[in-house]
Amino acid sequence: MVERITLAPQGPEFSRLVMGYWRLMDWKMSARELATFIEQHLDLGITTVDHADIYGGYQCEAAFGEALRLAPHLRSRMEIVTKCGIATTANPAHQLGHYITTRDHILSSADASLKHLATDYLDLLLIHRPDPLMDADEVAEAFTTLHQSGKVRHFGVSNFTPAQFALLQSRLPFTLATNQVEISPVHQPLLLDGTLDQLQQLRIRPMAWSCLGGGRLFNDESFRALRDELQTVAQEIGAQSIEQVVYAWIMMLPSRPLPIIGSGKIERVQSAVAVLSLTLTRQQWFRIRKAALGYDVP
Repeated sequence: MVERITLAPQGPEFSRLVMGYWRLMDWKMSARELATFIEQHLDLGITTVDHADIYGGYQCEAAFGEALRLAPHLRSRMEIVTKCGIATTANPAHQLGHYITTRDHILSSADASLKHLATDYLDLLLIHRPDPLMDADEVAEAFTTLHQSGKVRHFGVSNFTPAQFALLQSRLPFTLATNQVEISPVHQPLLLDGTLDQLQQLRIRPMAWSCLGGGRLFNDESFRALRDELQTVAQEIGAQSIEQVVYAWIMMLPSRPLPIIGSGKIERVQSAVAVLSLTLTRQQWFRIRKAALGYDVP
């Protein structure tokens, strides 16, 4: 079973691995098939699910909610994370992609997510991207209103810099629970830019998205050397796949990120769970880093 960890000093408690539903509409599942898939990963101990209002052209939350309406007993076994703050042209009202972090938008977006996801509360609501026009006091007012109403239990951000994280935190009476950021061997800037250092300092666990580089790890020729090194390390530690090695590499970071799994195939989800028994040495970890970047440490 997947262990449970406290995400931040004031909670919440999440599963060590997170099930991501960004590509749900690509999986072509019926509501009944999706309900079965949800129950399968819950049985593995992956109880935290990750959404956003815009995923699937604004369709993923509703598709997930349809499955929960067929199996409402599953809601009490999971923690639902969703995000708001991005506007895309998939909504005809938007002439161009932009960000919206106004008080009214956050409140209305949360209400829409509650309806679509067939739930009366969200475990965690994140601001999806930094907004140059974000008024931290206005966001804090929205968060506080949602918290007091019981509609949202915890709050966080996604893709924020340390300064942006600190700004919003300075306006809130409670601790932000996480910063969901991109971490993978093919995307390493956050390892040294202070983002993960800040979270480690605050004892807040990041959530890691695009751990496999959005598929680039497997089909981009520029990462051939990385794939070869991952395969070598997999053989050394008894891993079944390079995916497992990547998850182990991310989980070795001292900020202890929670990897988000993005596959709708239960076999790949089961494979990810097996990662919890794998351990890399420090030199194996740096070999992977070097293979991805193309150079050794200075």
